Amino acid sequence: MQHSDKSNTVATGLAMFSMFFGAGNVVFPLALGQYAQDMNFYAILGLLITAVGVPFLGLISMTLFNGNYQQFFGRIGKVPGFLVSLAIMGLIGPFGAIPRCITLSYATLQLYLPDLSLIIFSALACVIIFALTVKRNNILEILGYFLTPLLLGSLAIIIIKGMVTSYPAPESTHQPASIFLTGLLDGYKTMDLLGAFFFSSIILACLEKDIDPSHPQPKRYKQMIMLALKATAIGASLLALSYIGFSYIAAYNSTYLADTRPDQLAGTLAILILGPYASIVACMAVSVACLTTAIALAAVFAEFVHKDVTNNKVSYPIALIATLIATFFVSTLDFNGIAAFLFPILQICYPALIVLCFLNIAFKLHHFKPVKIPVLIVFILSLIGFIVQST
Repeated sequence: MQHSDKSNTVATGLAMFSMFFGAGNVVFPLALGQYAQDMNFYAILGLLITAVGVPFLGLISMTLFNGNYQQFFGRIGKVPGFLVSLAIMGLIGPFGAIPRCITLSYATLQLYLPDLSLIIFSALACVIIFALTVKRNNILEILGYFLTPLLLGSLAIIIIKGMVTSYPAPESTHQPASIFLTGLLDGYKTMDLLGAFFFSSIILACLEKDIDPSHPQPKRYKQMIMLALKATAIGASLLALSYIGFSYIAAYNSTYLADTRPDQLAGTLAILILGPYASIVACMAVSVACLTTAIALAAVFAEFVHKDVTNNKVSYPIALIATLIATFFVSTLDFNGIAAFLFPILQICYPALIVLCFLNIAFKLHHFKPVKIPVLIVFILSLIGFIVQST
């Protein structure tokens, strides 16, 4: 039984990594390393805070609420909480993260298939996502036992080969504080905190298999927290190692990547490191990373529409089809167009969501009740800061 518990916890940790590691998690560490060059240490430090620490802070805070995002966001008010949930779901669903996954996969494959049509590719990707998502009970098994090992193997080949063969990074002209701040803000672009709020229910459902139902409720609750922490440590470690590896190989090769589009960094870097033939590994890594994240996001968003928006009036398969139709149209904006649309929203909203996580943890552990005013103040300050920065 103990061996089974450990195996399930490891599988859940691997699934966490695969669900989080999508399009933004490939592009932004590479772009950051290209920018930071020999000062990549400061850049990756900032990125690890907001792209690893913050999302898993969100997972832990949601675990304390048993994955119930209605209760989690309901602390700021029933209507505001639902609207925030709806906005987040839209961003991690068909209006942001899912089409971004598709466009990154397309941009990488375009290096090898220059005549490939984005419209045709997006339509085919949506069909594949539907086929792998329509049976919800198989999602975690697919992620944890098949796709994640394939992804880890592909990433490891690129990173290890890049570390061994690359020259030292060129000298940067930027200041450490500026580079650290860039890394901090780039962590917002991964949108992993938004995903954490809604991935938690899938993760907790898997971990519940290891909970002894004969134990009293307090003991089961404590056991669930411990299992979630162990699985989170696995997922966070893998995510951090991937970011560090990608950012450093991009820093070492930044001279050769100077004129490369962000969404083609992975493919171009793979060609530099592995050569034109072996670089097909990069296509595999990017495609699998995007596919695993899109599967999880599509399932979560369709479930949200099915249960919360339509109150079970629209079936899950129909909600999934609608999700992927919207995804298809947004994906025609291409990666850079989607990124330009998302970043202002993330820069304004992320700090308030981080504060909400801390306040909800304090509420569960120490009965600290204030939440609405602090979250509102941080949101207003972020909005003012963005306006000032933009003018």
